[in-house]
Amino acid sequence: MKFLIILSLIVATVSAGIVPPIQERLPAIPVMPLPEFEGRITNGEFARAGQFPYQVGLSLAFGKDTFWCGGTLISNRWILTAAHCTDGADGVTIYLGAIDVRNHNEKGQQRIYSSKSYIIVHEQWNGQTMANDISLIKMPVIIDFNDRIQPAVLPKKNGQYSSYEGELVWASGWGRDSDEASSISQFLRYIEVPVMKQSTCNTYYLGSISEKMICISTKGKKSTCNGDSGGPLVYKQDGENVVIGATSFGIKLGCESGWPGVFTRVTSYLDWIEEKTGIVNY
Repeated sequence: MKFLIILSLIVATVSAGIVPPIQERLPAIPVMPLPEFEGRITNGEFARAGQFPYQVGLSLAFGKDTFWCGGTLISNRWILTAAHCTDGADGVTIYLGAIDVRNHNEKGQQRIYSSKSYIIVHEQWNGQTMANDISLIKMPVIIDFNDRIQPAVLPKKNGQYSSYEGELVWASGWGRDSDEASSISQFLRYIEVPVMKQSTCNTYYLGSISEKMICISTKGKKSTCNGDSGGPLVYKQDGENVVIGATSFGIKLGCESGWPGVFTRVTSYLDWIEEKTGIVNY
């Protein structure tokens, strides 16, 4: 009960930047209403074509409504994202190689539709505690890689995983770019920020951060809190883009007052990802 009270007071799911008309796509916990969300990559830079080739956009269908999330390409068939994005979705249109999601004719951009049967939500996903906020989407066809479409790699499965605390990491997405905006940003943006110490993050969230979550510092007002749900958190190692997180939740104060953004920690789910997809990095 204490945990739920804490969440009801301070936690808001990272806003799925929404294609009009605006609808809320939020977990079961009490949260701040969507119009109050900052909903953007705060103080982010505009991405260049091919700079984040693993970034995907997800236009999710829920009946007559449409919602926007981000995701990470991890192979020529599979995408990693957040469970709170896909839970209950009827299907999803996947944007690959995109910078300008409003431009249907953008060079290198591809769009692929996956039905509900291709969506896998973690079996222990809990919308009240945000535990196991992870999901996979399989594409119905094998895609070809090019300079604008490339997968990120999973962390190496060796039983010894870095906490990444203090390391600089990259987050990207199409979150809303102003308080007044009623839809997602047209252009992909990104930030480079350090991973926060787990103990420090838990101080902000009064002990609600589990070992299966990872937090970023938002000093300098750079944040993905309320940016793209499900989107990538990437650590660059030996020339590779290693996906270490999927955007999960934050609070409204995060974009302005230095509160951490919270991500699902990918190293905690390597067995699950391998079981569902066969993808593993040794």
